[in-house]
Amino acid sequence: MKQRYYSLDVFRGATVALMILVNNPGNWDNTYSPLRHAVWYGCTPTDLVFPFFLFAVGNAMSFVMPRYKQEGTGYMLKKVVKRTILIFLIGLLLNWSPFVKWNDGHMVLKTWDTVRIMGVLQRIALSYFFASLIVYFFKTRWAIGIACTILLLYWGLNIWFGHGSDPFSQNGYFGTDVDIKLFGVPHLYRNEPPFDPEGFASTTTAIANVIFGYLAGQYIQAKGKTYEMVANLFVAGAIVVCVGYCWDYVYPITKRTWSSSYALYTVGLATITLALFIYWIECKEVRGVWNRFFDVFGKNPLFIYVLSSFLPHTLQLIHWTDHLNKAGKKVEITPFKWFYEHICRVVSDDLRVGSLVYAISMVALYWLVAYLMDKKKWYVKV
Repeated sequence: MKQRYYSLDVFRGATVALMILVNNPGNWDNTYSPLRHAVWYGCTPTDLVFPFFLFAVGNAMSFVMPRYKQEGTGYMLKKVVKRTILIFLIGLLLNWSPFVKWNDGHMVLKTWDTVRIMGVLQRIALSYFFASLIVYFFKTRWAIGIACTILLLYWGLNIWFGHGSDPFSQNGYFGTDVDIKLFGVPHLYRNEPPFDPEGFASTTTAIANVIFGYLAGQYIQAKGKTYEMVANLFVAGAIVVCVGYCWDYVYPITKRTWSSSYALYTVGLATITLALFIYWIECKEVRGVWNRFFDVFGKNPLFIYVLSSFLPHTLQLIHWTDHLNKAGKKVEITPFKWFYEHICRVVSDDLRVGSLVYAISMVALYWLVAYLMDKKKWYVKV
């Protein structure tokens, strides 16, 4: 009988909670630096959230893959392809939502012409799909080799096809050419010059995060809840962090292009973090309110993430006159904007505090939804 690892649920839930926190500031221009993405090179705590979630996807995959292998290739492909398509389509529809917009006082349909094709969920879907095929059809050693090959090949592509004196910069990044040819500029992330931080080219290295997450989960199950397993996991994570950090000297750590050094660096940090979670929760049996808090996020991660993106976009359709500016013109406001301006912002003269209060309030809101769903045993799965 397989052992239950509560720590993995808490780890996954913590990444969802942090994802909501960093994606919902009250004011993007006034946030604490750890809650911002690195401008280009480097890695902030915020830059760890997405790769940690992909690592958690790989962990979860390690628990279901044995059943897929037992049921056969047809069963596996049916499950994996279905889930990939659903997650990708949800992400695409989320980019398109709320499907209508205000135009000169009238609500009109949003056309397909400028809908972004790639995104967070799309990257998760594609990374999950290719990682699933790799770990299913190849043995562990081959999976490790393929993941390393992906990282090295992506590094080479950046050098060979990059532009200018710095092929790792935004202007020199080769992946933008790939994304433009595949999707066209109107379907990329709103940016000048054209660039998509979740583009197709940079999704290739994200596959490695899922593969290594799978391998970590596989090792955890093989060794069981032992101090030896935790120690080995911690040491392995530390080694991978060092390799990624050293690689940074010749291939900069960059979240926006998901550089190979960034993928490896975040895999190492995720492994160390997971080892600590297992040590505290499984080995030392440290349980408390914080476990439960993160656990409920881990029960419905996809639904809560989609809700946290869909709800603000939809509520922007509701607006009213808040006040008149100095020129006597009406200043429109939306529900969440009103909450920030009149509740959170006035907490402190430091606008960063108000922005953080708003972000924490959003986490609390979505936690309440997750808690009520868990209490009623409502679990949304794809």
